[in-house]
Amino acid sequence: MLIMRQALDETDRRIAAALVASPRASWREVARCLGLSERTVVRRVALLYADGTLRATAVRNPARFAHLVPVVLRIRCRPNRIRQVAQALARRDDTVWVDILGGGDEISAVFFLEGPEARNSLLLRDLPATDAVGSWTAHTLLRVFPTAFRWTAGLLSPAELAALAEPATSAPDPGPASPSPPPTQSSTQHHDVDTALIAALTEDGRATYTDLARRAGTTALTARRRLESLLAGQVLRLATELDLALLGAQTEALLWIAVRPGALQETAQTLSGHPHVRFCAATTGPANLVVAVAAADLDALYTFLTDAVGPLEAVTAIDVTPLLATVKRTGLLRH
Repeated sequence: MLIMRQALDETDRRIAAALVASPRASWREVARCLGLSERTVVRRVALLYADGTLRATAVRNPARFAHLVPVVLRIRCRPNRIRQVAQALARRDDTVWVDILGGGDEISAVFFLEGPEARNSLLLRDLPATDAVGSWTAHTLLRVFPTAFRWTAGLLSPAELAALAEPATSAPDPGPASPSPPPTQSSTQHHDVDTALIAALTEDGRATYTDLARRAGTTALTARRRLESLLAGQVLRLATELDLALLGAQTEALLWIAVRPGALQETAQTLSGHPHVRFCAATTGPANLVVAVAAADLDALYTFLTDAVGPLEAVTAIDVTPLLATVKRTGLLRH
């Protein structure tokens, strides 16, 4: 059984922060960025991955998969059953995030549902049949603003962050993918390789190109080219999963923000670039922007609300819900 660290020293925290910002950065790049020897990085990072403190994975971009329905649910539960419900949701293959919120009677979960039928089954059959669930609200994710994925808990300077290889997924979201051309034999082969690569990267986001090639039945050169294409096309993003408290972020919260529609894009881009913001997406519903914040403490969260959100004139309402516990993140169950 893996036992995650309860604390990291300053060097390990900075290494972890670099890998959060650039999940497939080479050890040489990490060493150069942080001013460490490559041997030190290799020795320390091997231990962090070995004990499960760091885990590398990949997450699909639902905007590039026409059949996926990305939904955020706020689920009200009986407090004495909330952990059971959260764990049951986390065991589903179609959940990406599962968090326990607020006063211990609410769950937030991000689903990538396999089409409208799966969505309807969840909302009209599965949730109503769960007696511990009282009510829920559903928000469809319309657009994710990926600049927030370069979060480093303030452990890296702007110059150090710039020194890392910036993943293609941090480019501005161009919007929904263009319609695909009719499939050819070559495109079908690419699809098969890409599907195998995504599955392999979900299991291990730092798998070598040789391992990826073996899983996809192709060459290492082709695996590298196809991965670069997937990242450049924002088909998936690479992620490093860890307990953010290890990086000094002791306070996490979800912000459900109502913004005037004409200013939604500008407001989202402004917030997604803030150092405390881990996730930012436009949604349907009365709160049309959901923002995940990770701050050092409650005072830092308060300062973010007053200094970063407060001056935004287009914000008409905000609901702040602290995170009490994380059960699943980036598709991985928390130990």
